[in-house]
Amino acid sequence: MVSRFTFLLVFLAGFSHAQVTIWADSTAAPVLFAVQKLNRVSVQQGQKLIVKEKEKATVWVVSQADLPKSLTAFITEKEWAAIQPEGYAHRWIKNKTQLVILAKDALGAQYGVLELAEYWQINGTYKTLPNKTENPKLEYRIVKFNVPWSPYRDSPATKLHIETCRDLRYWEKFLDMMAENRLNVLSLWNNHPFPYLIRSTNFPLATSFNETEMKDWQRFWKALFRMAKERGIQTFIVNWNIVVSPEFAKAYNAKEYNDRSELVKRYTRESVTQLIDEYEDLTGIGVTLADWMGTFDGKMSPQEREDWIEGTFVAGMKAAKRPVKFLHRSVLAGDPMAMRGVIDRANLSEPALVEIKFNWSHGHSTPTLAITHDYHSGKLDERFWTPSPTNYHIQWMIRNEDFFILRWGQPDFIRKHIAANTPDYVNGYFIGSEGYIPAKDYSQVNSPVKTWQYAFEKQWLFYKTWGRLLYNPTTPDAVFASAFDLKYGKGIGKPLLQAYQLASNVPLRLASFHRSTWDYTLYSEGFIEAEPSDSKGVFDRSSPFISIDEFIYHETLDPQLLSIPAYVANVLQSKTSAQTSPLALADSAEKDSKNVLQLVADLRKKVTKQSGALTSELDDAATWAYLGLYFAEKLRAGVALELYRQTGDESQKKKSVEMLKITLSHWDNVVALTKNRYLPTPHVATQNYKENFTVFSWELLRPQVMRDIELAEKAVFKK
Repeated sequence: MVSRFTFLLVFLAGFSHAQVTIWADSTAAPVLFAVQKLNRVSVQQGQKLIVKEKEKATVWVVSQADLPKSLTAFITEKEWAAIQPEGYAHRWIKNKTQLVILAKDALGAQYGVLELAEYWQINGTYKTLPNKTENPKLEYRIVKFNVPWSPYRDSPATKLHIETCRDLRYWEKFLDMMAENRLNVLSLWNNHPFPYLIRSTNFPLATSFNETEMKDWQRFWKALFRMAKERGIQTFIVNWNIVVSPEFAKAYNAKEYNDRSELVKRYTRESVTQLIDEYEDLTGIGVTLADWMGTFDGKMSPQEREDWIEGTFVAGMKAAKRPVKFLHRSVLAGDPMAMRGVIDRANLSEPALVEIKFNWSHGHSTPTLAITHDYHSGKLDERFWTPSPTNYHIQWMIRNEDFFILRWGQPDFIRKHIAANTPDYVNGYFIGSEGYIPAKDYSQVNSPVKTWQYAFEKQWLFYKTWGRLLYNPTTPDAVFASAFDLKYGKGIGKPLLQAYQLASNVPLRLASFHRSTWDYTLYSEGFIEAEPSDSKGVFDRSSPFISIDEFIYHETLDPQLLSIPAYVANVLQSKTSAQTSPLALADSAEKDSKNVLQLVADLRKKVTKQSGALTSELDDAATWAYLGLYFAEKLRAGVALELYRQTGDESQKKKSVEMLKITLSHWDNVVALTKNRYLPTPHVATQNYKENFTVFSWELLRPQVMRDIELAEKAVFKK
């Protein structure tokens, strides 16, 4: 809608015996995408589509520059002034006989038409659609997607996605989902992307592909970037840092990692330029710090890392034929001033994006910013945003390494998160995982209730809640409840959304209570800490499972939560605290979980043979509920066990043992709900445990739940 309109007219016949036409821009691909969605909804409503004259239009999609003269008397300058980029307004005119969708750009028009389609689908009519103006809260609503070739984390759980992720039919569905949920950036991450996108002019042996294979890859990428652009979705390619392909290393006598030679710098710089020049629909390019830039062995200073980025990525962008956006990750930056210097000198045409991990790799925890990944310690460094930057904005990375199998959706958490963490220097969020790719659904057992094809389709509520609320945090719960109704029938949505709001608190509470840092230091839905974080506490390496002792002697992430030892110390010293105690946290978890089970029990009465995936949705909610009950009872058992160790009170030891036996019964309910639905899945790091833990399932961890009882029985008084 930046250029002048060419209008497409669509006639919808038979709606309440009235004629309805829509006038929109057929040359703006995002608008056309939305109109096609509207067409599909009209078909669902039993309508027939016919082309008619524009004078008959009753729905208009217009920009300010192309507002037809017949509508100028009805739309004021004030109404236009209220619309922001990617925003839209719905206005009824002429006694509600004509609907005008106002937008200043094609993406805003797309969202306005999609809102109309959604309303019509939910209500069976669009004539009661209310007047409204809606603008995006955040400019960047980004999906982090790790592609499975040249992966950062190479494992069986990565390789099994390769075929799916090369299939454009998969991407068509994924991009459709993103557009409908107002997610407007797809960022694609791997170690070293260039050999899969280009044949380097001066380093042709950097890729292993022959000419036919390379052309096939290039067709794939061009089609993917084009499909994204047609839906108003920006695309970023994100490279890790000082890494080359094995083929490059062999052919040009270089090291695969951390080779700071002029040869590798030249190759990287030229690859950046060539990538931009060959892919006209690519929006931006990104680079991450850490890992192979001497951040763990101290071989590179923060300034040296930034100098390398400036001489490769920034210089390569400058040499390209067109400007692109620049994403600079802050991970283990160590010195924000060095980063600021690079961005200052880059003199970019648009502000850079600076991604910061919110609460490290476990953003699904507390909405309070407690740690980041800018330093090994996790400390917060306000110099990233103070003074407020003028040539970059920050985007929070809300990593999900905590639930890969069970469904999740908690709109209240997302609203609180946005409200608490969006000062002027923040203009976006990333959502996504490192250890999980939402492509092939490799955990689900095939059954009549498996009505979805891809993993992201099962996790539809995750994407819908995050996407819609990042666009507009005031989006009401009714939108999400209606989505359930459309899937499973009227009356299902409100109680099922309520069940998921309560059930989805379970991983948030665990991650807030059990402080974790990098990816494998917590996997909430499995109660797993496969690797130690830098938190003070016990890590016994007996298994990835969080034992009762590891659970007790561990720091909390949320500063408002008391750890078990701190709470017991207060009890013994008769001290009070404004912080939430483990027992209060347990009570909240138990209350929510019992409410979920009651909601699920009531909803099971409504399941029919035509309910599709409803049974699976209910089983996931119930699984979370029993995990919540397990968490609650384990908190109480931990308090009792620590009281015994500090006082020698045998009644507290007995109480702890009995409570841990109750946790086993809750775990058995989890097993009963999952063992016939889910396959053992290879997505949790288990390299320290060899053949004992090659895959994850709740049933396989049952012996570790029983071990907690033994640990309590063998506990001794700390004299």
